[in-house]
Amino acid sequence: MIAFLRGRLQEKHPNRVVIDVNGVGYEVHVPLSSFYGMAEPGAEIALRVHTHVREDALTLFGFGSALELQLFERLIAVTGIGPRLALAVLSGIEPPELIRAVQRADITRLTAIPGVGKKTAERIALELKDRLAKLEPISEAGPPSAESLRDDLLSALLNLGYHRPAAEKAIDAVLAIEPAGAFEVVLRNALRRLSR
Repeated sequence: MIAFLRGRLQEKHPNRVVIDVNGVGYEVHVPLSSFYGMAEPGAEIALRVHTHVREDALTLFGFGSALELQLFERLIAVTGIGPRLALAVLSGIEPPELIRAVQRADITRLTAIPGVGKKTAERIALELKDRLAKLEPISEAGPPSAESLRDDLLSALLNLGYHRPAAEKAIDAVLAIEPAGAFEVVLRNALRRLSR
């Protein structure tokens, strides 16, 4: 089983990357939380990897941190959650926020993740509550300020190559609709606006 990859980032897409390891290209599926922390193609990269083996496929899922990998492996152990949905969950919520939502059984926050319905959210909260207890205690720190969120979004869009005026316009339009949205959700919606 492949547990770790280090090599040159060949291609970078929001849901997958290709890593060149000594001339062999590995396609690795990644959550948005790992994607936004990556360098640009051509740079050296290291990912923790979960190798998912099925009868008809061998798929690699990569993560920038040990916490993301641990959460992914706990999520796929939940009844009815496969690796694609687990990746979608990690793309829709930051790891510490996911842990807090599970510890508090915050079904409303969990159902705000794209692709997660009420029954799935309830299963996640029920089955993971004890399994996540040792990962990180509940933190009472509040969400980032609106100004901090806007700055982070603008930085991400500029790093992706968008022009500042267009990026600012998209961010302001999305924040007008969901001023307290999670970073990944707001960024995804801003990217949708920019791609129209």
